[in-house]
Amino acid sequence: MPRQARLDSAGTLHHIILRGIEKRQIVDDNLDRETFVNRMGQLALETKTKIYAWSLMTNHAHVLMRSGPEGLPQYMRRLLTGYAQAYNRRHNRYGHLFQNRYKSIVCEEDLYFQELVRYIHLNPLRAGLVKNLVQLDQFLWAGHGVLMGKVKYSWQDVDYVLSWFGKRAGQARRIYRCFVAEGIDQGRRPELVGGGLIRSLGDWSAVQSLRRSGEKVLTDERILGTDDFVERVLGEAENRARRLFSFRLRAKEVQRLIEERCKREGISAQELQMGSRRGVISEIRSALALKLAREWGLPLAEIARQLGVSTSAISQILRRRLKT
Repeated sequence: MPRQARLDSAGTLHHIILRGIEKRQIVDDNLDRETFVNRMGQLALETKTKIYAWSLMTNHAHVLMRSGPEGLPQYMRRLLTGYAQAYNRRHNRYGHLFQNRYKSIVCEEDLYFQELVRYIHLNPLRAGLVKNLVQLDQFLWAGHGVLMGKVKYSWQDVDYVLSWFGKRAGQARRIYRCFVAEGIDQGRRPELVGGGLIRSLGDWSAVQSLRRSGEKVLTDERILGTDDFVERVLGEAENRARRLFSFRLRAKEVQRLIEERCKREGISAQELQMGSRRGVISEIRSALALKLAREWGLPLAEIARQLGVSTSAISQILRRRLKT
């Protein structure tokens, strides 16, 4: 079965789960942990990615994040590739460190944000890396201690998370910590990371009830939310895919238009697209810019990319041409 495409656009809330290949360790000691966490945070600042909750375990990690303008795949590629290279150099090893496909789950924020923050931050306690909530407050390798003000990572978006629990920081921290404490006895939460039906309905008993009734609910393995939310996310993804396909198709048509015009004029399309300012080429570029703007409706930035000059140069060309 072919892999499903990532569901993402700027501002999408994701629960990321990444694992070591064949369940092997991704960190061996605290220096590895520092390298991973520092890279995760630095990239978050560079890409304007928001990180709300995270826990770094021995052979896997969880992150609750909102993708920035560059999108989730770009961020994750830089994080995993850069860290794997550093880890391999340090430990004199070769080959893959992570499973080839990290899991990304698009999350319905209103329903699941608080639950996911709690679930992710309780991972070290469930795994026995800390013995109790007091130790978790001080634990360096999860975002809980940052929310409690005991650990300092300036790149974690503490204010946004605490705003879900109270208006003042001190009050919000107390309410948040009580909320986390209430979740200790819940154990593993398959409805937060499991199959599509369980995610959409909340638990396995609800799935069984639905099957007995014969009612249909739209679900998707990549989405945590109600069927209405799933439908909306899938609809938006389909529209983005259509726009991307249309854009790529148009890009080929634009290239063909440029090549045909250059061939008629006896010049090289490559020379035009490399930014040559030779007289005849500048004149052809001006004519093409006007056509692509007026008849094709292309944005100035895309016209500039196709014609080998800056956006401001295209703007000046169009102002001159429209005056004549």
